[in-house]
Amino acid sequence: DKVVQVLTFHRGSYVIDVAFDVTNAGTAPITPEAYFQLMRDTKHVGVKSSMAPASFVGPVVYNEQDKFKKVDFGEIDKEAADPTRKPAFTHNADNGWVGMVEHYFVTAWLPSDDAKVPREFYTRKLDNGLYAAGVVVDGKAIAPGATGEIKVPLYVGPQDQDVLAKTAKGLNLVVDYGLFTIIAAPLFALLKWLHGMIGNWGWSIIVMTIMIKAVFFPLNAKAARSMAKMKLVAPKMKALQEQYANDKQQLQIRMMEMYKVEKINPLGGCLPIVVQIPVFIALYWVLLSAVELRHAPWIGWIHDLSAPDPWYILPVLYAISAWA
Repeated sequence: DKVVQVLTFHRGSYVIDVAFDVTNAGTAPITPEAYFQLMRDTKHVGVKSSMAPASFVGPVVYNEQDKFKKVDFGEIDKEAADPTRKPAFTHNADNGWVGMVEHYFVTAWLPSDDAKVPREFYTRKLDNGLYAAGVVVDGKAIAPGATGEIKVPLYVGPQDQDVLAKTAKGLNLVVDYGLFTIIAAPLFALLKWLHGMIGNWGWSIIVMTIMIKAVFFPLNAKAARSMAKMKLVAPKMKALQEQYANDKQQLQIRMMEMYKVEKINPLGGCLPIVVQIPVFIALYWVLLSAVELRHAPWIGWIHDLSAPDPWYILPVLYAISAWA
């Protein structure tokens, strides 16, 4: 038999068509299958801070049954040590794709879903700290002397959500905001809309932050008033604590009576802040995951919004403003 691999590149596209032309040189029909595999180590690209969460690195699988699945390298280790362990994803399907993701970029094999071609997804632990993820695609029967083709597109490029959504179903899910997707997705849409008007990602982030702060201003004002009232009654609170130092139950009763008389909600200073926490965590993930910020300039010495301030000017200014 004869096998020829053909790579077809498309101008202006991150998709490469990878095809195997199989010629049956035998006297009986054959039904070939082709392996399409990706391989990498566990290293994170760029600077990884131990103080902040990092974007996911590793294999991902998508199909109609499981939807989007991230497969940790640790899970692959466990399956390698115990072959009877329950699989982390559906291995056999007639739809879906498999890929490897890292910060800002993704590589994925994208078998066509139109013909419902049977496929087998897999992840494997290799030697020398390497891991593999891939898909085995079944080809059609090839008669003696005939040539058949097995073709699977390969996406190699940035995690641009618009491009990914147009390339394959579910591929845009590699831009993963985790638990805060329901908040982060609208924030990113707002950021893109602002950038369309302003034309600079840095100023767009600032304007969006001001807009978020404006929305939460009533809550912050309420929290500030509540904390101010708590400061005013602090002497009374201390007197109660001294008077009922040996009677915790009576202390609680007197404190509640004082809150009622002074019209103070003891949680009034905390709840408004708690409400805002998920929003600003979601904003953090948006800024962490947006490939649009990579190498995007802002002002002066800031030439890359995805990189730390090279002169530490902004952190110093922030520290001064926080202290003041």
